[in-house]
Amino acid sequence: MTNWSISFEPLISWPLLALALVPLALLALVGLWFRQRGSVFRFIALVALAAALFNPVFLNEEREPLKSVVALIVDRSQSQDIGDRTKQTDEALAGLQQRLGRFKQFDVRVVEAGKSEAAEERTETRLFGALEGAFRDVPPSRIGGAIMITDGEVHDAPPAAPDFNAPLHALITGNDHEKDRRIRFENAPRFGLVGKPLDMTYRVISTENETGPVDVRVSVNGEQVAVEHATVGQAMPLQVTIPGAGRNIVELAIDREPGELTDTNNRAIALIDGIRENLRVLLVSGEPHAGERTWRNLLKSDASVDLVHFTILRPPEKQDGTPINELSLIAFPTRELFVEKIKDFDLIIFDRYQHRDVLPILYYDYISEYVEKGGALLIAAGPEYAGESSIARTPLMSALPAMPTGEVVDKAFYPRLTELGQRHPVTRGLDGSATEPPHWSRWFRTIGVQNPEGAVVMKGADNRPLLLLDRKGEGRVGMLLSDQGWLWARGFEGGGPHVQLYRRIAHWLMKEPELEEERLTADGRGMVLEIRRQTMADDPGPAQIITPSGKTLTVKLEKSEPGVFLGSVETSEIGLYQVANGDLTALAHVGPVNAPEFADVISTESRLKAPAEATGGSVRRLAPSTALGSDVTLPSIVPVRSAGAASGNDWIGLRTTDDSVLKAVSRVPLFGGFLGLGLLLLAMGSMWYREGR
Repeated sequence: MTNWSISFEPLISWPLLALALVPLALLALVGLWFRQRGSVFRFIALVALAAALFNPVFLNEEREPLKSVVALIVDRSQSQDIGDRTKQTDEALAGLQQRLGRFKQFDVRVVEAGKSEAAEERTETRLFGALEGAFRDVPPSRIGGAIMITDGEVHDAPPAAPDFNAPLHALITGNDHEKDRRIRFENAPRFGLVGKPLDMTYRVISTENETGPVDVRVSVNGEQVAVEHATVGQAMPLQVTIPGAGRNIVELAIDREPGELTDTNNRAIALIDGIRENLRVLLVSGEPHAGERTWRNLLKSDASVDLVHFTILRPPEKQDGTPINELSLIAFPTRELFVEKIKDFDLIIFDRYQHRDVLPILYYDYISEYVEKGGALLIAAGPEYAGESSIARTPLMSALPAMPTGEVVDKAFYPRLTELGQRHPVTRGLDGSATEPPHWSRWFRTIGVQNPEGAVVMKGADNRPLLLLDRKGEGRVGMLLSDQGWLWARGFEGGGPHVQLYRRIAHWLMKEPELEEERLTADGRGMVLEIRRQTMADDPGPAQIITPSGKTLTVKLEKSEPGVFLGSVETSEIGLYQVANGDLTALAHVGPVNAPEFADVISTESRLKAPAEATGGSVRRLAPSTALGSDVTLPSIVPVRSAGAASGNDWIGLRTTDDSVLKAVSRVPLFGGFLGLGLLLLAMGSMWYREGR
């Protein structure tokens, strides 16, 4: 394309040019006014001089017209996988590319949205964000328009026109006769008390305007707990009991109806963190000793523990004649604690306690029964455990993991982890245990026992058992066979991890999930499913995974540390995954819970209608209302000027631009060279010639 124009390139600056020509022009005009001889020739000569000084130049510009940029935004979100939408999208994309390829004035940019690996970008269809990215480097005058191929479920659609002055067209996949039914939580608290009912609400929604009842299956952590009867369209109350501390998954599910578009949204998930109420611990100290305050301080510093502590300062056999009303001691409420309220305690600790008729012999039987039914008992043993008054000589012996030999070994030693203890979650990775000798202080007393039961996780002098952990019936029992843990608390020889050890023991006894020997957990990190397996075995084997769509995967678990195996797998589906290893199962949700992408999957024209019409564009379905298959009907494409209409019944318009890019410039000076010099001399010579006559 060639464009001719004229340009002035003065030989001197404009102020000097004006200073030279203005006086001459005034003299020439005065001569013309008074009709002096030769004034016309002088005026012509002045014009020629001015033209030479102005230096007019003809410019021949060679320009290349620029193309209008057209964006094809293709929705590849997961809702587009429903039915024949993917096939419709592919056919429409191929057809539009073929038709747009006939127009040389269009630069077509294809952007596929919804395929990002980031979980937060897969949960919503954000086509206008993709549109903005396609036009980020394009000036507004070159934007020809945009065509979106989508099911209409766009979550970032503006209420009015987008930020560009060009037509926006939307081609909707799917069919206008679709029907669907879905379920969602209306109110789902993030936290709940373990063992307590939690109030929630949910709603079943149908596109068919149903009003009848529907059965809703309620599952907690993969186990069905109830079947509720809900009325479609109404908010329904729900009450569930949180079974354990930590992450709990509450799932609602309804059956798929015949002809329903998808059952992806027939489930709703709520993630609820279970919180324990304060744990009640009963600490009974048989006699004052250096380690008594260590247990008390530890338990009192734990905000989740309510501690009841008694120290036996005056045994019944001590009779010195002091009247009872003059004693400041509190009588030990044995019946209240060990009969009436024993079930209220989560843990009972006997710290260097011996049988001295403070507790009736029958009460030891109550404690054994308490353990068998799910209670927790810890024996912090001292020399009294090896004596004649040992509690091992009472009916409590049925709950104890080891019987004393009567031997007390007073010998310096470093508490060490056994091979089993290196894997056990109570002692695994204990601070200072990785070196030899361990990086903590020595102890100086071990109580001898025989035939220990359960797991020996720490050993003392001469490799004797030091810490025993055992299960009795539904309950748990721990036994620490030394009373010198207080040396760590006092900082003797640098001290040791007494807080870490004592707290783990107490919480294992109270069945803290994180401290279970055999435990399988799974969690979603972005679009990666992470699996963690705690076990006392050498190799737990691979984990089996069932994806939300029903596919089966196998993931190898690699050893991370003693007793811990890890595995991970990248996923492409958002939803609930079932993980199994041996007899253990776990649930994990990958991606955001109840993502908008699946909340409503019915194809619609309404969300894009307002922004499209605001730009002069249009919204229409690819499949005719009578079509039941995936056949698509594409509108014709027409290039239009900026002021023209941009859509019709069977066509869509895209704007063309007037922008161009300069390729080359040719300059032709009018008064340059001998031609300009000759014209100037001719004009000046004619002036003097006239003057000479």
